[in-house]
Parts: sequence; C-alpha cells; structure tokens
Amino acid sequence: MKRPDGRKPEDLRPMEAKVGVIENATGSAMFRIGNTIAIAGVYGPREMHPKRLEDPEKSVIKCYYDMYSFSVPERKRPGPDRRSIELSMVIRNALEPAILTKEFPKSGIDIFVSIIQADAGTRCAAITAASMALADAGIPMKDLVCAVACGNVRDTAVADLNKEEEDVELTTDIPIAYMPRAKKITLLQADGDLTAERFKEALKLGIQGCEQIYELQKKALREKYQVSGEMIEDKD
Repeated sequence: MKRPDGRKPEDLRPMEAKVGVIENATGSAMFRIGNTIAIAGVYGPREMHPKRLEDPEKSVIKCYYDMYSFSVPERKRPGPDRRSIELSMVIRNALEPAILTKEFPKSGIDIFVSIIQADAGTRCAAITAASMALADAGIPMKDLVCAVACGNVRDTAVADLNKEEEDVELTTDIPIAYMPRAKKITLLQADGDLTAERFKEALKLGIQGCEQIYELQKKALREKYQVSGEMIEDKD
C-alpha cells in the first residue's frame, strides 16, 4: 500500500526532540513528529496542595494536557474539555509505571503538556515529551517512556498514522506507549476493528517505532548534559 506521504508501512515521520525548553520549569522538553508538536513542563517534586491529597508513601502525579486553539485548522475552544481531561489521565497512567514515586513521599509532581500543532498522534507525542521532561527534571525513573500511534489502514498495518490516514474510513488507530529496557507496554488502546493478525502486525510496528523514538530521546538528553559538562549513563 502506498501511504499518502510516500512512506513505507514501518516508516515514522521526521522527528525532532529537545530538552530544557522552558526556563522556569524543573524539567521540560519538546517533541515533534511530522507536523505534531508537543511541549512538556514538569514542576516538582514539591509540597502538595491541598495537603489532604498527599500520600504518605509516594509522590502524587498530576497531568494536565491541553491543545492550543490554533493547533488545528478548525479553531478549538480554549480551556479544558472532556477530551483533554480524559487524555490527561491516559498520559499520567502511561508515565506512572516508569516513575519511582516512592522516592518522594508526601509530595506532588505536576506535568503540563501543550500541543501547539496537531496532525494526529497528539497523546503519543505528549507522552514522549513528558517522559523527557521528567528525566530533565531529575525525577528518578526506571526507564523513559516513548509512544507512537500505529494502526491498520485499508487492511495494511502501519506505524505513525497522520491525520489524513486517521480520517480514512475503516482505519483502526492503536496508540502504544512502551518502556524499551523493561520491554513493558504502559499504554495500549484501539479505536476501530481489526483481525488478530493485523493487530499483531500493527503492534510489532508500534514497538519498533517506539524503539526509534527512544534513541532520539536519549540523544536529546545526552546533548543537553554533555554541553553542561555532565554525562548521562546509558545502562542499555
């Protein structure tokens, strides 16, 4: 199958990643895949407000996802809506297995992710950017989390759906988040119907895509800390 932008089924769109993009955040990152751009800022660990929400055994993770009004052709109404609230929970749940929350009891870690340009795969771009921002903030983690939307388009398994492919009738969208060192999936959703065989093919392409994104995440972190005179240990 020929994809609209000429890619092979396994190909990801062009990508870019940077860390340290928000000056007043504890940690921050930008991730671009195709025309989708996510910027994440992490604040904490810090004292919980209100105090009644603190956990004596671990840090409480809060996530706030927002898509800017100008990020899509049809202007989005400003402020949180049901979708942004749902995706905030999805992103937090995808990231939390990687975070060593017990290192910071009675504290809170706040993650803010903004989509400044959207062309499909926004939740996956948000997860990827937020994971780098957590690492940039020095939050102890088991692994980075990387994410990509794989799927099934016209009975062909593909990696990294774009908006044009998302809008094709009978397309199945499968967002996946993955911890490569642990080989653990932290998010797996499916919007649409497909056979077990096609699902396995799409899942395989998704994991391969996540591994490519993982290398880019590590490269972005290394570049920042090598410049600052520090080094990141690669335990792979």
